[in-house]
This record gives sequence, C-alpha cells and structure tokens, in this order.
Amino acid sequence: KVNWYPDYVGEKRFANWLENMVDWGISRSRYWGCPLPIWTNKETGEVYCVGSREELQKLAVEDVDIMSMELHRPYIDEVHIKSPETGDILTRVEDVLDVWFDSGSMPYAQFHYPFENKEIFESQFPADFIAEGLDQTRGWFYVLLVISTIISGESCFKNVVVNDMVLDGKGKKMSKSTGNIVDPVATMEKYGADNVRWYMFYVSPVWTPLKFDFDGLKEVHSKFFNPFKNTYSFFQTYANIDGIDINECNVPVKDREEIDKWLLSKYNKLVKNVTSFYDQYDLNLVVKEITSFVSDDLSNWYIRRNRDRFWASELDNSKKSVYMTTYEILTGLCKLAAPIIPYTTEEIYQNLTGEESVHLATFPSFDESLINEEIEVKMDLVRDLISTGRFVREETKIKVRQPLSEALIDGKYEKTLGDLVELIKEELNVKNVVFVSDLSKYMNFNIKPNFKVCGAMFGPRMKDYQALLQNLAEEDEEALLQEETITVDFDGERLDITPDMVDVRIEAKEGFNVGMQNNKFVILNTELNEELILEGLAREFVSKVQNIRKTIGLDISDRINLTYSGDELTNKAFTEFKEYIMSETLAVTYEEKDNGEVNDINGHEVKIFVEKN
Repeated sequence: KVNWYPDYVGEKRFANWLENMVDWGISRSRYWGCPLPIWTNKETGEVYCVGSREELQKLAVEDVDIMSMELHRPYIDEVHIKSPETGDILTRVEDVLDVWFDSGSMPYAQFHYPFENKEIFESQFPADFIAEGLDQTRGWFYVLLVISTIISGESCFKNVVVNDMVLDGKGKKMSKSTGNIVDPVATMEKYGADNVRWYMFYVSPVWTPLKFDFDGLKEVHSKFFNPFKNTYSFFQTYANIDGIDINECNVPVKDREEIDKWLLSKYNKLVKNVTSFYDQYDLNLVVKEITSFVSDDLSNWYIRRNRDRFWASELDNSKKSVYMTTYEILTGLCKLAAPIIPYTTEEIYQNLTGEESVHLATFPSFDESLINEEIEVKMDLVRDLISTGRFVREETKIKVRQPLSEALIDGKYEKTLGDLVELIKEELNVKNVVFVSDLSKYMNFNIKPNFKVCGAMFGPRMKDYQALLQNLAEEDEEALLQEETITVDFDGERLDITPDMVDVRIEAKEGFNVGMQNNKFVILNTELNEELILEGLAREFVSKVQNIRKTIGLDISDRINLTYSGDELTNKAFTEFKEYIMSETLAVTYEEKDNGEVNDINGHEVKIFVEKN
C-alpha cells in the first residue's frame, strides 16, 4: 500500500529485506541513548516494563520527583522500583534503546501519543510522505514500518521519496581525503539557499545520484532566477511610475488581448502539470516546467512583446490588461514555487500583495476554461517561424536591428496566423511577410542517402538508391522535406523511405537565405537598398544611446540632451529618422555636434554625447 519513488526500491530492495527479515534486537549496550524502561531482579530473573512516568512515580523506591526529573543515564539508573507482583526490589537494565527504535517511534513520540494529543495525531496519521537516503531502506524506513504495524496495524507513511547520494562534479563520492567536498554553508552564502535548492531539483530526480556542479548553479540562476526577478522588477518599476492600483485593473479575460489569453492558457496548463508532478513527488519535473515557462513564455516572449503596453501614456483597457495578467502570473508563480524556494517567493509575493506570507496562501488551482489550444497553436507557430528567421539572420550575420524587405513563408500557414503576422514582421524586423504556395521557386532541394543508416541496408545497390532519390516525384520530395515516410518502387520492390534514410540539403537562390526548423521554412530577402541601410543605422544608433543611458546611471524616465557626429551616410540616417530616435531615447534636444565618445555604428565611427536634460 506504500508508493515508492522510485518504485524499484520498494519492489526489490525493500521487498527483499522484508522477505528475508530476521529478528531485530531493540537494545544496545552503550551509555548514550534512550534508556530501556525495563527493571529486573538478577537473582530471581523477574522482568518488569514500566509504561509511563506516572507508573514509575508510583513504583519508585526512592523519594524522587519522576514527573520533572531527567530520565536519561545516569539519573534513571539511580531509581529502583518495587515489583507490584512480588514486592522485590528491581534495578534498571543498563542497555539503551537502539537509535532506530527511537527514530521509528517518531510519529507517536512527537505528539506524546497515546497519552495526549489524540485528535491532532489521528488527523496527521499516516503521513503523506517521508524522504530519506537510499541507505535508510533497512534503517529508518523499515523501523517506522515495524513499529507502526505493531501499534496501529498499518504503515505510518503513504509515500516514500528515496534520495540518492550527492557526488562531486565528476561523479565521484565526496570525501575529506580526496579533497572534493563541497561546503554547503559556503555554497549557500555565495549563491543563495534558494538557488542551491532549485539547482538540486533541476539537475536530476532526487532518487538518482546528483553530480554537484557550480556551473549548473550559475545556469539555473540565469535560466530561472534572473528572468523571474527581472520580470518582477520590470512590473514593479512601471506599476510604481504609473501609480497602479491593481484592483482597478481587473479587466475580464474575455476582453483582454490575444497574447494575454495565450499566456493565461500557458499558465493554467503549467498549474495543471506542476500540480500533477507534485502529486507524483517528482520535483525535477516541477522545476523544469516552471523554469521553461518563466524563461521562454513569460520573460523572453510575453514581457518583451508587451513593453509598449507598459510604456503607453493612457491607462486604457490594454494597459490594465497587461498589468493584471502579469500580476496574476507573478503571484501564481510565487505560490507554485514556494515549497521549493521559500525566500525568493516570500519577498516577491509580500511586495506584490501586501499579504502576510505566500506560505499561508492557497495553492493555485487551474481553470480548464482558460486553456485555449487554438491560441497556443497559433502563437507556437509564430514563435517557431521567428526562431527560424533569426537563425537565418545569424547564419548570414545580419543583425536583427537591420531591417529587411521581406520574409517568405509557406502559404499553408496564412489562415492560421491571421493578424499575428504583425508579430513576425516586428520580431524579424521585415517590412513585409509574403505567403507563397511554392517555396521551391526560392530554394533548391538536394536529397541524398544518409550513408550511416543506409550503407549496410543497400550495400552494392547504394548507387541505385542514390539515383532513385535524385528522380523522386515532387510530392515525394515535399513529403521527405516534411519528415514524412514515403513508399516508392525500387527495382520492382516496395520500399519505405523514412526521414532518417535521407540527408536533405537546402540551398537558397541568389538574393535569398533560407532556414528550416521543425519542418518549417522561412526565406529572407537579404538584399539591402539605401533606405533599409539608413534605417538599420538609426536603429543601431538608438541601441548605443540606450546603453550609454544605463552606463551613466539615468532612470528609464529621464529626458536627455543628445548630440552626434558621423560621416555623410550616418548623418543622413540620423536626420531622416530624427523623430524615431528622439522618441525612443527620450531626447529633448537633438543636434549634430562634434563632441562625445566614438562608437561603432555598423562599421561607421560616430561620436555620441548624452547628458540628463
């Protein structure tokens, strides 16, 4: 009836121990420990077990206050009793209880049950779960079970989470002689207790050996804690600037923008999954699910995509919605993560809500009606296409700030994407998104055998197989590009060609660059005219000015005086895009002037000077 995590420890290791169980001695011949409550007469062999302090007080020969005295050795050894059966004087045995008997009595002893606290004991028995090291299979786990079976006729725990060993970064057991011990206190002082806890669950399930690596600690900090805290700080900063009362921002979900509904759908699915993982005692899945949501969905997409809504001057429904959605997600995340990172979540939750503690809040429940698969499919498609487009930019070494004329996308996605095309245009920084029915006009496909897979399969017939691939029908080529299996005739035999049997090479035609990820193609027109080049210079200039603002310690709302001096092309760009530059940098004055430090703007030297207005 006990659930084991992992189950094989219970099914094999523990079951084998019970099957071959031997008599277990509860006493130890030591000085320290819990004294056995047994008194004997060595001459007659009489043995008597005392059941409580009250009984010992009644039977004690000496005039002592048993109710307040220390009952450990040596004090208890000085107490003799008069046998209620024979009247003989009995002396306590010198043995003490085995420490595992002491620990195994914990469920009862912690409440002094059955002498008192009957109601609270029965409300918490049996325990939902216990957690200890693998080496306690035949120690604590076993003795708890034995004692509770004797006393209550059932196990005192419903679930067991078995922890394995913490090893060093190379997988070796830590030891002082080897010199590879990680000091837990020093580690927590440097990285934070919450960071260490999150990392230990993130790196592997607790029932597998953990290779403790400081690089991993830094990784979870950058993947989770940074985006989580930065999202909170961003929200806090603008909410304080706007003097936001969150109670006045309660826009119904049905009236919020599509990207708000998308995030709430992702969040409710997160709550559903995380609750299930907690129920399975798999905190590795819990932290990975939350980390992915915070990093990918909340910080790198939702907040970044909605900055303009936070910056808007008017507190309309759009601005109220973005505040309310972010607030709901942040407070919900604090509750979800609180059992693992109690300090970080406490600070953020108290600051957001003014409530006493996140640990006194109700654990979140998911709302199935807010999970919208249609919106998620649309947004995930957009993100896949954007990711592919950015990959193309990286491959061609064209910065995202450099505008391009167009992105070409498979026409089959046009209906699905709908008005989310604007997101693609903004994220890929292209003037137009063009849906095309035949992508082959812009790229060439070359399908060859995957020799690693097919070498042994075809042997001397490899050349025939290669020729077959070069002469495939257009629909078969398309199917292989989409990583589908096709069936063809190969010398009179039926042959199934699976995606792993081919090596697909894609090459864009002149003036275009193509990328493919997850079977989705994005083709960028990478030819630049003067208008695009000038706008790219202006955007790069804005980025440099924003960095200077941070360097000199300006607040995000501070206005500035801005001067620049460059060559003919950059000056033309800064003149044509004057309004855009002043708006983005909060410049009050803006002029061409030969002062400031030299900066590289897309290969052009430009002097830039910034001061607070």
